[in-house]
Amino acid sequence: MRLLADRDATITSQAARLAEYAGQLAAQARLIERLLGRVGELERQAGKDSRTSSRPPSSDDPYTKAKARSSRTSSGRSRGKQRGESGQTRNMVADPDETVTIDPPLCSDCGAPLAGAPVFATRRQQIFDTPPPPPRPHVTEYRIVARTCPCCGTTTAGHSPAGVTGRVGYGPGLLARATWLVVAHHLPIRRAGRILTALLGADVSPGWVATVRGRAARLLEVAFLPRVRALIAAAPVAHADETTARADGALRYLHVACTDYLTVMHTGDRTAAAIDAGGVWPAFTGVLMRDGYSGYAHLTGALHAWCGAHSPVHLK
Repeated sequence: MRLLADRDATITSQAARLAEYAGQLAAQARLIERLLGRVGELERQAGKDSRTSSRPPSSDDPYTKAKARSSRTSSGRSRGKQRGESGQTRNMVADPDETVTIDPPLCSDCGAPLAGAPVFATRRQQIFDTPPPPPRPHVTEYRIVARTCPCCGTTTAGHSPAGVTGRVGYGPGLLARATWLVVAHHLPIRRAGRILTALLGADVSPGWVATVRGRAARLLEVAFLPRVRALIAAAPVAHADETTARADGALRYLHVACTDYLTVMHTGDRTAAAIDAGGVWPAFTGVLMRDGYSGYAHLTGALHAWCGAHSPVHLK
């Protein structure tokens, strides 16, 4: 009986320990699961950047964002000029602005003076550089003479050239360069003015630079755009389109008339009158590539052709 009691006690003790171990294993499993979830969350947060979350680009890791964002792949070619391609070499000019002769005074072997010695050879080397100081602006003075007629006593003055107004102004060359800086290169007004002063010696004001975009646009409207409109109107094939855009603080339609090489744009509503306001389509007699908008139907002088994206077959 005692042996049976001892065995039962041992079994009970072992069962208790097994139950305790099972509880510990269950607790450890729950802890592992919770920690794995936490690790996964931390990894997701660490992997977020401005592309995958609302974080600003400045919060991206500088050591990984360049590599992560780059879509460039290696072409396998070496750097520099490729084999088989013709090289480009700057040629010397025949009339350099300055010539400096470097003549050796003494013999490199015995030290004898070389003044008056025969010249064996001369090697030419040229350096292309900008002139040290900014050049002085080219100033043209127009003297408008007024003369009094000896017969009737009427005083008649000469007429200033086109574009010459006021006592002092800037010419078309400087206007073109300022427009090139602020329009083609999108430079701020003050920076463009400083560049004009440093490179051309023209001490222009920021206010003047601020006006060049509008002045250039008006010159193009008067002298350049009529020719472009005429060329598109005479083209055998041209494209028309209209799309919404903001202009003058409101939502308007941007009308486009273009060929492979020329483009004219203007804003307006979507009426036939607005389409004709561009000055191209009323005179156009070629093939007009367009979408299915019925606003072009009044252009009966052109042969209408729908582009593939808007053709009835494609829409079906």
